[in-house]
Amino acid sequence: MTQLDQFLVRAEALLARIESILPQSGAAPDWNAGIAFRWRKSKGGNHGYLQSVSHISHIALSDLRNIEAQKQQIDQNTKQFVHGQPANNVLLTGARGTGKSSLIKACLNQYAKQGLRLIEVDKDDLSDLPDIVELVAGRPERFVIFCDDLSFEEGESGYKALKVALDGSIAAQSDNVLIYATSNRRHLMPERMSDNASYTHTEDGDLHPGETVEEKISLSERFGLWVSFYSFKQDDYLDIVAHWLAHFGCNAEQIAAAQPDALRWALQRGSRSGRVAWQFARDHAGKTAEAKR
Repeated sequence: MTQLDQFLVRAEALLARIESILPQSGAAPDWNAGIAFRWRKSKGGNHGYLQSVSHISHIALSDLRNIEAQKQQIDQNTKQFVHGQPANNVLLTGARGTGKSSLIKACLNQYAKQGLRLIEVDKDDLSDLPDIVELVAGRPERFVIFCDDLSFEEGESGYKALKVALDGSIAAQSDNVLIYATSNRRHLMPERMSDNASYTHTEDGDLHPGETVEEKISLSERFGLWVSFYSFKQDDYLDIVAHWLAHFGCNAEQIAAAQPDALRWALQRGSRSGRVAWQFARDHAGKTAEAKR
């Protein structure tokens, strides 16, 4: 190999390394490959792209029980969005396992045939939101950017990136994009006793939050719609258990006989949630079917 050949090989290797660290716009996916996508990063961690999700949860709105008020709010907002009407970004907060994420997936299944698409984005990739919005802007579909189990510690970069994406950039949010986020925290950040010390009283008795509190609530306030979820009562929990046991093929007699075991299952886990009910139903229905073999 001549010196020129060696130089060219080294130059190509150097260019490849430089290209791997330069920011690039995400490559458009095959939009016909599916109805849900995940935002992924390349091996170098700098290039983002949309990856089609092959296997999607088939949960329907009718599968979500005892959250009728929350379901109505999210369904109505999503319907407005799909039909091109004004709609809000949504923050779903509250008890774990009560159907926050499942409700968003159910709405996708409900409205996918009308053009709704879902893009799941990890918290660590929220700084790429402008690239994602630019990638889908102008598409005929309607996109919900989904951030699941969202919470921030102080100083995390994704916090400010999400604030800007919601309502803080000089560029208007694309009218075919909404952001739906779920969290166990109402204000998405930890709240401490020391925050109370930053409140100030005026002579007329008004109470004003300090800068620390203002910063913590400023993100959640940028979501136009807040939807809260609460732990289920015992009867509600058993109703959800019955629904899923029937889904897995158990008859009415088997469902009634399973109630004591369902309550013990919830007690062991310290929660009467929809997720716990679904997990119990899978376990119990599987054991019942196996015993018949």
